[in-house]
Amino acid sequence: MKLLKSFKWFCSLIGACLFSTLSISWGRDEPVIYWAIEDAEAREQFPEYKVIPAATLDELTPSKSLPFREDYRDWPRSHGDAYSSRYSALTEINRSNVRNLEVAWIYRSGDTPGNIQCNPIVVDGVMYAFTSGNHVVAVDAANGKEIWRFNPNGEPTKRGINYWRSSDGKGDRILFTAGLKLFALLAENGKPDPTFGNGGNAPIPDTNRVPVTVFEDILVFAGYSKHIYGYDLHTGEQRWVFHTVPVVGEYGYDTWDHVEPVAANAWGGLSLDPERGIAYVQTGSPKPNFLGERHRGRNLFANCLLAIDVRSGKRLWHFQEIPHDIWDQDGSAPPVLTTITREGKHYDVVAAVTKFGNTLLLDRVTGKPIYPFRLRRAPTSKVPGILTWPYQPDVELPEPFSRQQFTLEDVTDLSEESRKYILDMFVRDGATMGWMVPNVLNKPNVINNLHGGANWPGACVDPETSTLYVNSNDFPYYITITQAEEDFVDETKLIPTAGRKVYETLCMVCHGPNREGSGENPPLIGLKYRSNDAEMKTLLAIGKNLMPATPHIQGKALEDLLDYIFERDRPEQFEKAEGPPKRPRYTFDQRGGWLRLVDQDRYFGSKPPWGKLNAIDLNTGNIKWQVPFGEYEELMAKGLPITGTENFGGPSVTAGGLVFSTGARDRKIKAYDVDTGEELWQYTLPFGGTAPPSIYQADGKQFVVVAATGGGKLRLPPGDAYVAFSLP
Repeated sequence: MKLLKSFKWFCSLIGACLFSTLSISWGRDEPVIYWAIEDAEAREQFPEYKVIPAATLDELTPSKSLPFREDYRDWPRSHGDAYSSRYSALTEINRSNVRNLEVAWIYRSGDTPGNIQCNPIVVDGVMYAFTSGNHVVAVDAANGKEIWRFNPNGEPTKRGINYWRSSDGKGDRILFTAGLKLFALLAENGKPDPTFGNGGNAPIPDTNRVPVTVFEDILVFAGYSKHIYGYDLHTGEQRWVFHTVPVVGEYGYDTWDHVEPVAANAWGGLSLDPERGIAYVQTGSPKPNFLGERHRGRNLFANCLLAIDVRSGKRLWHFQEIPHDIWDQDGSAPPVLTTITREGKHYDVVAAVTKFGNTLLLDRVTGKPIYPFRLRRAPTSKVPGILTWPYQPDVELPEPFSRQQFTLEDVTDLSEESRKYILDMFVRDGATMGWMVPNVLNKPNVINNLHGGANWPGACVDPETSTLYVNSNDFPYYITITQAEEDFVDETKLIPTAGRKVYETLCMVCHGPNREGSGENPPLIGLKYRSNDAEMKTLLAIGKNLMPATPHIQGKALEDLLDYIFERDRPEQFEKAEGPPKRPRYTFDQRGGWLRLVDQDRYFGSKPPWGKLNAIDLNTGNIKWQVPFGEYEELMAKGLPITGTENFGGPSVTAGGLVFSTGARDRKIKAYDVDTGEELWQYTLPFGGTAPPSIYQADGKQFVVVAATGGGKLRLPPGDAYVAFSLP
């Protein structure tokens, strides 16, 4: 029987070769040749470049307002304001005195140590923030003393919180989500607002990782699986939903031929034009990453910058950076709203930084690019059934801030030993590499930017100079795909058990719809052969590496989940199918399909810098300066230049001529000169910095505060601190 299956699969492969010159339909209503191999010679007949033209001067939208905040003493929303600008006009701390900056206070939450990725907010001298143990707290922003604490009984919005000021000043609210609930707390005491929803909270259909935003009486949040939602700020009822993966009858529906449960999710965040009532959203890639045979087509609205009318929930425009992304190059950060100058006049724009290292700079109203957007003919796939999009971005302006391909010229020069180690690895494994090169079967493909370019903290902007500041990562991964089991069972099509329902709610986002894993989150397939109930209960209770503690999974839900992941609840549904599947199925090499390319000492296999802080002039599109961000003390002790490190924190900028940034492996917060990139000050935090700093005024003094909790993707020791700085 096994021999017969193999023969059928071989015949399908031969058939694919015979059909290799046929055109392929990605639409849902036309026949699709699922096992086709793309014709590289036919692709070569396409023009090498295509260009989306830039908006002309008379097509640009004149500026309607200055930055949203009139009073920069406060920091009312994570990322600073509705514009996500992370800019402060305070100047008490400036280039001339920042060297004197010292710790003003340290707040320790005292609950379970963990990884906070929340840029805290400060209003009227009070800081509102999440704790590493999943509480919400109010803290005196002048001295770090806790005022109140609230337990939402679930993980709060991982990356942000929002303050809403009522018209009468008596019902100000703290807005966030936790699990499948939207919360409104009274700012003065932390108690749920009894006038909102069901006694202070309202049910929502999906979890959310980024700060909400509010326009008039509509609250907007991004589902972590997919879609954007508008909710009534007073009743907690859903007003509208925008489908980032279109449904039947909607524009873009025919750009997918098969949809996964998690796709085009806005995990990076959203921003708001409060004058026009437009929400701007950046979306992630189709899922699962790299396995493009599961979702053929252009895949709207994945990898897009979207403009949505908040009153109606309707799309105003979209701009897609990477059609049919099979390289995990998400739009990764909240868009930033600012202005640019042309012939002495100001025009409103939106800027979105991406993992690919691009800055999408578009007119805020029309969505037209400010600079010509160049597209280049892309390589074809050699894997049966994985079909590439013919053109991908090869942008000239704004200048990319990270490498967008890996070649042999980029191999590490840290030492001769390191360089030889990497080159020998390439020869041994038959590695592939290059600009937009798709994966091949059973050979690793070297891909840059899986953790950025830009990542979730994104950019900040100085509205006075139209200069964008963004942290970036610049190192390669080693991705290997292989043929999946021919008798693969698609668990999304089985009758959902109680345990499957728990898994879909709490685990699927990280571990995939079929337990296949995603990113650095490991596959759970075959877990019954390498773990047991006791080990999993401990892991769920306290967490490990990237796995957060989930002590709220208890009782029957816990037992149901264990039955599911250990495959005890559905043996009769796992009878093996005969013959090959309708379409080819690929998975990741079990040796580790998602490996960082590192040398014998675990340093990255590319030339440094591996982490950078970048300044980009949006008026010209040119990079003003780049400096390495983060350092390895042991390498500097050998006399090597600063290499930069992987980083997940981000910058904030002030009118005092300073950029504050954190998030590197060295646990430091640093201040840089906005004009030159010169480092002016640094301080080593008790735990790694895990979010951009917030800048505010309390009791007449300027402060800089940052979440310092370690953990996360850098796997630093976890903590529970917020650290605030001020001048003596």
